[in-house]
Amino acid sequence: MTTPPAGPTPPAAAPERHHRRVRGRWFALAAVVAFAGALGIGALLANIVRRQDEARNPFYRVVALADTTTDPAVWGRNFPQHYDAYRRTTDQVRTRYGGSEAVPHAPTQGDPRTVVAQSRLEEDPRLVEFWRGYAFSTDFREERGHAYVLIDQEFTRRQQATQQPGTCLNCHASMYATYTRLGRGDLRAGFDSVNKLPYQAARKEVTHPVACVDCHDAGTMQLRVTRPAFMEGIRLAKARQGVQDYQVNRDATRQEMRTYVCGQCHVEYYFRGPQKTLTYPWAKGLTADSIMAYYDSTGHRDWAHATSGAPTLKAQHPEFELYNQGVHARSGVACADCHMPYVRTGAMKISDHWVRSPVLNVNRACQTCHKQSEEELRGRVETIQGRTFELRNLALDATLALSRDIRAALAADSASPRVAKARQHHRRAQFYTDFVEAENSMGFHAPQEAARVLGHALNEARLGQAALAGLSAGPETAAPPAVRAVGATPRTGPGREGGAGGTVRR
Repeated sequence: MTTPPAGPTPPAAAPERHHRRVRGRWFALAAVVAFAGALGIGALLANIVRRQDEARNPFYRVVALADTTTDPAVWGRNFPQHYDAYRRTTDQVRTRYGGSEAVPHAPTQGDPRTVVAQSRLEEDPRLVEFWRGYAFSTDFREERGHAYVLIDQEFTRRQQATQQPGTCLNCHASMYATYTRLGRGDLRAGFDSVNKLPYQAARKEVTHPVACVDCHDAGTMQLRVTRPAFMEGIRLAKARQGVQDYQVNRDATRQEMRTYVCGQCHVEYYFRGPQKTLTYPWAKGLTADSIMAYYDSTGHRDWAHATSGAPTLKAQHPEFELYNQGVHARSGVACADCHMPYVRTGAMKISDHWVRSPVLNVNRACQTCHKQSEEELRGRVETIQGRTFELRNLALDATLALSRDIRAALAADSASPRVAKARQHHRRAQFYTDFVEAENSMGFHAPQEAARVLGHALNEARLGQAALAGLSAGPETAAPPAVRAVGATPRTGPGREGGAGGTVRR
């Protein structure tokens, strides 16, 4: 039988081939997707491993660090993110009530700086009279960042107005290694030896401004206090609270240390005795009037005011003291939470070492806790500062008016017995006004306390003028009897009279 010739493929075979092609394409696509997914999962796992490794090893030990390593650039080789931020403390950005603008300066043989901060004496000429007879009436400028603290102190015109002691370097230079070296391993002995030196002699013993080693242990990187004056001052403040034998590096929590390392320098102080021992006047408490009571008990004065002759005091940047009276201290918020807020770099969370005003960094500094808009929060800050500034101006004018009235009374009768009492009121009005003027938050660290202190200043000026006139001015206190009669004895503790650190354990 003859075989029929081959004909076209039966219709049923074509769909089968088509389905095979489609299935092949889907299999290929699935293989590609699976391969891509495997790559993605592999990359994710590798990233997780890398981040975990970063968390376990937050820095690479490029160089060995020791307590003698004072150059922050060397520390920066192990901690480049921290060092890059620290270098930004050279930035000069002004806020409404603080910070500095870069003002060109023609270098001279005596002052090589090409840029300085603007003069506060030119901004407010009343300050020249306010500090008349004291070195601050010759040169006082807006604060600049940590990178400038040594050079700005070395070349201020106050150095020509008076012979400053080596004590001044405590807060302007990297001192831990110097104290240890000069004390032959004894930190306190080295501290005492530097205090006794004239400034220029002590300046030869240091190289860098305040740096890493002044706040961090070189071996463990833990925060630590390195200034003997703070160690002693906080011991006295704690003793007043009933905490005996307080040793800050042993007893403070980590959160407290995030305030205490700042409080080593941002404080009120004076030079005690012929040895010029740096002393924080906290034995009676941390409020302005407690410090005033301490100075009255010791008879200390910084100078005789050239207008009134009063035994006057110069307040020095008491940020730590005022902060301790505010709501942030009572809530356990540390200085570093606002001025050095955490930033994330990869898997690491580090403190931002670009130490600056929270007003310039509202998102990280404020909105971690406060959920309002940046505009709203910035407005709150400026409202508080504006009201404090208004009170500061009133107190400044009242204090100057009292000093002029004392001068006029002396011209009329140099033996007037009323002058001595008026001078004591001038001493207090001057210190209370200066306490807020010298404190660098313009009242924000504790608004109600700043207003209370300036109220004391206004009252002391009133009492001084009443004393000159031979008038009875009523009770010599800013608190009316009705207010004093309400409630029991004021509560003490962190953030109140006698507080020290103001942080809670958390």
